[in-house]
Amino acid sequence: MSEYSLSRSTIERALAALKADGVIESVQGAGWYVAGSGDRRPLVEKVTDLLRADGVKVGDRFPTEKELCDRFGASRTAVRSAIAQMEGQGLIGKGAARGREVRALPVGQGTQTA
Repeated sequence: MSEYSLSRSTIERALAALKADGVIESVQGAGWYVAGSGDRRPLVEKVTDLLRADGVKVGDRFPTEKELCDRFGASRTAVRSAIAQMEGQGLIGKGAARGREVRALPVGQGTQTA
């Protein structure tokens, strides 16, 4: 919206038209993609894979909303939704200082708590 100085409704109409033409597709919790490309897994799965790959330990700092937006090219709304889901699963929580920390480690399809 800000990049092209357009209203939300104009962007929504454009996305709807592109989706109707089969150019793009939306995936709940993951965002918009060019049809036939991209990682369409929900953002929560991408973030838990990131935790596994980075060797994060219980008590480590969890990335900020901005860091996750930048890393995954996701909207702040999508990132906040993923964080809420992860908090609900007990994977992350409020840290002693500002921010969040890892409370449990994702293992396979489930989780392992500390």
